[in-house]
Amino acid sequence: MAIQQVTWLRDCRIFRDFTWPNDLPSFGRYNLIYGWNGSGKTTISKLLRDLELQRAPDIGHVALRIADHDVCGEDFPRSTLPVRVFNRDFVNENVFSVGGDDMPPIFVVGKEHVEKQKEVNRLKEERTKAEDDCGSARSKTQAADGAFDRFCIDRAKVVKDTLRSSGSNPYNEYDKRRFQDRAQQMAADSDAAIFRLGEPERDRLLAQHHAKLKPKVVEVAYQLPALEELVPSVSELLEATVASAAIQALKDDRRLAEWTRDGLRLHRNLRTEKCLFCEQPLPASRLRALEAHFSAQYEELLRKLEGQIDKLESSSTDARGLRLPYRAELYDDLVSDYDPAEQALRTTLNSIRVFSDALIQKLKEKKGRPFDHIELDVSIPELDAGVVDRLNEIIRTHNEVCDEFEKRTSDARDRLALDMIARELEDLVALRDAAEKAGSAVLAAEEEVRRRTGEIEQLERDIIEHGQPAEELNEDLRKYLGHGELQLAVKEAGYAITRSGEPAQMLSEGETTAIALLYFLKSLEDRAFDLESGVVVLDDPVSSLDQNALFGAFGYIRSRTQAAGQVIILTHNFLFFRLVREWFRNLRGPVKRAWQVFMLEFAFDGAARNARIQAIDPLLMDFDSEYHYLFAQLYRIATGPRAASLEEYYWTPSIARRVLETFLAFRVPDMGGRSGLWGKMCAVSSDEEKKSRIYRYVQTHSHRGAVGDADEDMTLLGESRAVMEDVLDFMRAADVDHVTRMIALVTEGGGKDTA
Repeated sequence: MAIQQVTWLRDCRIFRDFTWPNDLPSFGRYNLIYGWNGSGKTTISKLLRDLELQRAPDIGHVALRIADHDVCGEDFPRSTLPVRVFNRDFVNENVFSVGGDDMPPIFVVGKEHVEKQKEVNRLKEERTKAEDDCGSARSKTQAADGAFDRFCIDRAKVVKDTLRSSGSNPYNEYDKRRFQDRAQQMAADSDAAIFRLGEPERDRLLAQHHAKLKPKVVEVAYQLPALEELVPSVSELLEATVASAAIQALKDDRRLAEWTRDGLRLHRNLRTEKCLFCEQPLPASRLRALEAHFSAQYEELLRKLEGQIDKLESSSTDARGLRLPYRAELYDDLVSDYDPAEQALRTTLNSIRVFSDALIQKLKEKKGRPFDHIELDVSIPELDAGVVDRLNEIIRTHNEVCDEFEKRTSDARDRLALDMIARELEDLVALRDAAEKAGSAVLAAEEEVRRRTGEIEQLERDIIEHGQPAEELNEDLRKYLGHGELQLAVKEAGYAITRSGEPAQMLSEGETTAIALLYFLKSLEDRAFDLESGVVVLDDPVSSLDQNALFGAFGYIRSRTQAAGQVIILTHNFLFFRLVREWFRNLRGPVKRAWQVFMLEFAFDGAARNARIQAIDPLLMDFDSEYHYLFAQLYRIATGPRAASLEEYYWTPSIARRVLETFLAFRVPDMGGRSGLWGKMCAVSSDEEKKSRIYRYVQTHSHRGAVGDADEDMTLLGESRAVMEDVLDFMRAADVDHVTRMIALVTEGGGKDTA
């Protein structure tokens, strides 16, 4: 397992937006990254230090490709990749920490504790298995938790989609938390059954949920007639007879009798003695006979019959003309009750009409036969006395709903939600129990890991010896520094640095670097770190070392790290870069091609600098001097298009100065170092104004600790391209053949200098 790529870096200091290019090779087993100060080396080493310490980075967003998987910064605490990083943070935290704490010890195995170490190794194998079991249990827990979470999300969405509506409605924002909380409570109370709804009730509540506010409906104002009270009076009329001198012809012919009766009444009213039909005189005897036939008793009976008929017809008309509410006027959930009630009332009204019509028919028959007894053979229908009240009760319910519409709708939604939760409760409890069981398995596995770790730590406390690595470190210091004045003295908590037996004071930068680097390299032998599968990172390990010390440091680094699972070295020192480069080139055997070389540069996106990792410039790989690479950069700036942003010229002054210093060191070697850059420039015959311009430019802008300091006045860099042209002219004036050859080299043989 190794680091393959820096997949992306977002807002990580100078790495504002970096993504590993598709055409850039992945890291190999041995890796060298070259970049000037300020180009992002420290940022990369800090992120790898965070990975080593299993902590999330406190800047930006990062992802590293490890074992074909992208590991984001927030996942660093769970990384198991063994990493050791040498950088300024390591030195400050472990070697020369603020407050003067002693250096922590490096643990090795004492000879007399071999058996205990074997037991430690056995326990570590068991702990590894327990950790694997723990990892498997965590995976199962994550899967179970995920299934439970997705279940709650899905079911909450069903509730939300079913019960959402326009306007103010708490179910419009219903989420998994509310579903889960209520379901858990329902499961704890074991009362799911009481919330389950039958399909008719559920349909009714859904209708209430979907209902819109409707107008109130007027109740039916109708009273059923007392049919049983009609029968005696009608029977009495039908059985009554008229005592009179009946004329047989009129008695036998109802229509003739009615016609004659109407004619007699008309003659009475007009007081005429002539027949209105034939205008012949009416015989007095005939009129007396007719008067005797249509006696007062006869007229009284007919009047009573007609009165009774009018009453019955009025009752029938009331029943026939009674208006009932339309079913659409009521809320949908009431329609199922309203329809049978309405039908029952209509059936009752029809029975009333049929019965009344039958009585009317009998009474009309009696009118035609007043001298005869007529039998009433009509049965009284059985009426539902409460049919009107039941219908009006539904209407009253409708009107009450109008008064409490919002509460009723809200209650319907709540009952529907509880029904939906109750229907899913069995599955929810099963998923919850599975998640809890998986979580318990994780706790048990973690406890097993802790128990094994405790046993290991107890044994390791018994076998710790850090005197041996201290003696070895002291021997390394003596060889490295050439004297034995500086020593590491063993203390209970770690090591103390002494000079000639006394606490060391005022260490030089070279001594500080030597102690820190040797301590780091020795720590790679610590049994807590598996070198052969681990990643070793060194960020500028030879900073502030003179040339002799640099060669010594390189020797230690190469010998102590070549067996590492992966090595990543970052440097701005070209001499050290060259040593590491040749080390990699001379690798043999299976690792012959297991190395890569990269460089750090800036890109400009119109707003600010953005560091990037890219393939090493061929000039840095093909030549043993940085001069070729820097000359190529200078030439590209001088002859290329003007930069879109002054920020692209941040590093130009330092490039110009370093090219000039190297060029003049060989061109005017007799001037020595005391004359300085200006003295050497004056030794070359060229345009004096351009000389002054070049010197002022490099003196003003190149004396910085890093390329492109944040407080640089960008407007002063506007002359960068013109000054680079002046530098080329100055070098031509000193050695035109050299410049011509260099231009041909850096342009890959791209023609002669025609200037």
